[in-house]
Amino acid sequence: MKITRLEIPEVCLVEPRVFGDRRGWFMETWRADLYRERVTPLPFVQDNLARSQKNVLRGLHAQHPHDQGKLVQVFLGEVYDVAVDIRRGSPTFGRYVSARLSGDNKRQLWVPPGFAHGYCVLSDEAVFGYKCTDTYHPENQFGIRWDDPEIHIDWPLDEAPILSDKDADAPLLAAIAPGRLPGFRSIV
Repeated sequence: MKITRLEIPEVCLVEPRVFGDRRGWFMETWRADLYRERVTPLPFVQDNLARSQKNVLRGLHAQHPHDQGKLVQVFLGEVYDVAVDIRRGSPTFGRYVSARLSGDNKRQLWVPPGFAHGYCVLSDEAVFGYKCTDTYHPENQFGIRWDDPEIHIDWPLDEAPILSDKDADAPLLAAIAPGRLPGFRSIV
């Protein structure tokens, strides 16, 4: 497995080893001891799976308290995946990193606790899965505007995204009360 730390070093791109032959291919999508040593010591407690059509944009989502780290990957199709640092006091607060994840490239993105997460679907459809380090707490979940001009995410969309009402009405990061956001502590 190859691990690449991105411009925000707490976020990393994981490229699992893939073994293929004339029958197809095999890969480990997660192994506790290896991921604990190389990606995060945090335990995973919940798995989620989503199916979406082209131009669907989900996010930017976060949860605090009960911050969730997420190991995300695409099983079918392709997405543009984004992690935004929302940790008060972080030297990279308000900055984002991104990666293209697909069923073909089999990459995973580790999005640590303290980051907002979102993605848009680039293929006709996508099946997106992720492991979480905490369970979903709807009372602690919140969103940030996908097109916040201060974050300035360069979403690779040719037309307006398909959004949920909640995502369309999400506030800008600057409008969120500081106490609502997680604090900074280095997790590399």
